[in-house]
Amino acid sequence: MTDQQTTGGPDPTTLLEQAVLAGALPPMDEHPIDVDKALAELARPLPGAAAAVARVDVATQDLAQQVADSAASFLLALREISRDAEGGGRAISLLLLEISQVLLAGARLGAQRDFTPRAAYQPDVGPETDLDPMRMRLAAILEPVDTYSLVFDPYDPEVVESQLSDDLTSIASDLETGLRHFRQGNSEEALWWWQFSYVSSWGNLAGAALNALLSVVSHDRLDHEVPGEDDVLAAADEMLGGGVRTAR
Repeated sequence: MTDQQTTGGPDPTTLLEQAVLAGALPPMDEHPIDVDKALAELARPLPGAAAAVARVDVATQDLAQQVADSAASFLLALREISRDAEGGGRAISLLLLEISQVLLAGARLGAQRDFTPRAAYQPDVGPETDLDPMRMRLAAILEPVDTYSLVFDPYDPEVVESQLSDDLTSIASDLETGLRHFRQGNSEEALWWWQFSYVSSWGNLAGAALNALLSVVSHDRLDHEVPGEDDVLAAADEMLGGGVRTAR
């Protein structure tokens, strides 16, 4: 019997829809949000998953819970940041914080043994949340600095252009997939997915996005009498409101 069968099958609603229906999360156009209540809803197994959770050893379940907390916190923060259409400068600061925190969870996964799921194929855990509206809102907020260059593999360097809004949404999607496994009670599958996707995708994207955001802050705050930097500095000024710099 699979975990999916044990827990009664996947919920037909998406993860964020489940939180809205449970009253822990308001619809996208409503404010404010009760963060503690929303986190408790997103980062806990569904009521029918108790039997599946009981089959997992305590240390593994504790790690899965901690990563679930980090993943849910990132999803909620990204959702709220995208709703603040006037908060360009605040978005940079908050994204620096949130990406740093979720990278800590990823680093813990990277340092762990390889997790092996029970089943050969990933179980069905219901539909993915449509994150495209959030991506479009982030693109609008980050527009002056959205496009940046990244090197995906520093040992085989190839510089490519990417968008912060796309990469942040991709990270959120990977984390959300693991959360759906976790809520079904399949902590081992969730940890396997979070670990695999961290190493193969979202860890690298998060590191690149963090570096890009830090570059925006650096250009805005540090002495910048550098020829040819006018366009970059103008974008940083636009995002961060032309903050006062300290001359040296």
